[in-house]
Amino acid sequence: MRGSLILSALASQPWALDQNYLATMSGVLRRWSAGQPASPEVMAEVEAAQAARGARAKATANVGGGIAVLSLYGVMSQRASMVDDISGAGGTSTQAFTQSLRAALADDSISGIIIDIDSPGGSVFGTAELAAEIMSARGTKPIYGFVNSLCASAAYWTGSQCEQLFITPGGQAGSIGVYMQHVDESAALDAEGYKVNYISAGKYKVEGNSLGPLDDEALSFLQSQVNSYYQSFTSAVAKGRGAPVASVRDGMGQGRCLLAADALAAGMVDGICTMDDVIKKMQKAIKGTAGARADDVALPVAAEIQAPAAPVAADDPVAPSGAPAAHAARAAARRRALELAGL
Repeated sequence: MRGSLILSALASQPWALDQNYLATMSGVLRRWSAGQPASPEVMAEVEAAQAARGARAKATANVGGGIAVLSLYGVMSQRASMVDDISGAGGTSTQAFTQSLRAALADDSISGIIIDIDSPGGSVFGTAELAAEIMSARGTKPIYGFVNSLCASAAYWTGSQCEQLFITPGGQAGSIGVYMQHVDESAALDAEGYKVNYISAGKYKVEGNSLGPLDDEALSFLQSQVNSYYQSFTSAVAKGRGAPVASVRDGMGQGRCLLAADALAAGMVDGICTMDDVIKKMQKAIKGTAGARADDVALPVAAEIQAPAAPVAADDPVAPSGAPAAHAARAAARRRALELAGL
């Protein structure tokens, strides 16, 4: 029964997940519901994959030099509990990942963040929110993504929001798309001798149920939901990658995963390299950021000693956006300079 409930949950929600992975999960659940356990070979493969993910996560939690590596592995879901029921604790909760990201951003000992990605994507729930967190954090600290070695669907939605996104030579990225499933179980129930009726209130309360085919109205509604999520997905990728939405929809695989060289040619990633290369790039970015911050402090002080800036009115129509804040910063810098000069 539990397998049937989870299978229904899989079929009733929109996914930004490589379709092959959802098909595999559905197959496992169908066997589970029928009382057919997975073969020892399959279980051994699953356990080995989970152990490998766990070992990688521990090994790359922090590489030193002020760089934190956050692992985004396995199937993504908002709270991960449903996916964990199927595949064990090998997936990523977008909710938990967001907390880890916020903690890294707030930690003064961390100067840069690398998101290490190996995921087929997952549920759309929570993905847009995580992607927005990464985008809004740009400029706070360098945030790079590394495809190591799969970044599909919801994982690419997330990775595309990084300041830069790199891919391992053998990696794949893409699968930009959203879909839902509807399973008509009426024939199977009839064969088992079950007759199920819904007693409901509300015109659409049982719309799209699994006891029969979808009617045109239900199909149209579900398609509108898929289209809405797809619009959010492609708009986020366009913003993150600095590309027109049309080029995301027409030139980034159209739902397919692309190999590293093709993904680079399509503008989906910024380079093909190893994790060591990404760490070196991050170290260079951290040094550059530190130098820029030093210039931001030193240059205004020197400028104010030579020629103090005139006040800018907050309602000045010719003042650039943010000018009052800029003036306040200059005034504070001038006061610090005068104090240092003993004036």
